[in-house]
Amino acid sequence: METTAVTFDVGAFTTEAREPWFAQFSEEGPHRLFVAELEGAFAGYAGSMAFKAKKAYSTSVETTIYAAPDITGRGVGRALYERLFSELAAEDLHRAYAGIALPNDASIRFHERFGFKEIGTYHEVGRKFGRYHDVMWFEKRL
Repeated sequence: METTAVTFDVGAFTTEAREPWFAQFSEEGPHRLFVAELEGAFAGYAGSMAFKAKKAYSTSVETTIYAAPDITGRGVGRALYERLFSELAAEDLHRAYAGIALPNDASIRFHERFGFKEIGTYHEVGRKFGRYHDVMWFEKRL
């Protein structure tokens, strides 16, 4: 994450700095986090978070997925998203949204395989490594 723009996190994480991010997830309900290990090492995560804070948005979630670069193509991301969407099917949800920092053709294809459709692009919305990056947004009906 420190060498790529796939997330807009900047710098290394400390446990204390990451705690608020973890606190948004629960073991039940629509805001979930699943972590994968492969051969005893961290392989990735997938989660769903509140899309917006206002109550009217409560039937929408934003999804996030990350696979460690050395394990891509081994089915970990697919397994994580399958588990996430299986769990979300039991919730009172209507839409899932995903933002993809560009360029990232592999992530676009991955999300399209899960039924996400492109809905627009925020241009130059994030700055990392001294340059601006676009984020393409996708939605999926749940």
